[in-house]
Amino acid sequence: MLIRKEQDLSEIQTEVFDIMVGYDIEEKNRQKQHASKRLLEARRAIERRREEKELSPYLNEESWFDEE
Repeated sequence: MLIRKEQDLSEIQTEVFDIMVGYDIEEKNRQKQHASKRLLEARRAIERRREEKELSPYLNEESWFDEE
């Protein structure tokens, strides 16, 4: 929606414009939150995988009985 600077807006037009701008801002914030949540979940999955890999020799029951 392009509005010329010299154009006067009615109260309703101004309110509609404010609602549209507010909706766009809220939608961008939701998208950012969703992206942040996905990134955090990915980081946690990577950390869990690294921990499992590091601890797997200790958790492998067959290796408990191997003689060194």
